[in-house]
Amino acid sequence: MELTVFQVLADPTRRRIIEALRAGEQPVGEVVAKAGVQQSGVSRHLRILSEHGFVAMRADGQRRLYALKPEPFRQIDDWLGHYRALWEARLDRFGAALEKKQQAKRVRQRRKRT
Repeated sequence: MELTVFQVLADPTRRRIIEALRAGEQPVGEVVAKAGVQQSGVSRHLRILSEHGFVAMRADGQRRLYALKPEPFRQIDDWLGHYRALWEARLDRFGAALEKKQQAKRVRQRRKRT
């Protein structure tokens, strides 16, 4: 079964691994410490992340260094871009309504003082 980008990210352990790798390239031992999962589990999740293009591995002698790849995150951002206008418009309307309410409050406060 082929996982979608969102199915890959749905797993909380994989999200913790991605969060750990945000700081940059790291050996698996550091990822294990930051993700709070045994090395076998981290290795399995790193393999899934690698297969789906989220993570790159680089050999450095005996060590394997892992780093995030930007491409899948750009694809997610592109997909979200289609919906961004929807929530930005709602936030704009909310901001305008909030500003109107604050102005009305200031007017009432001024009237009370005079």
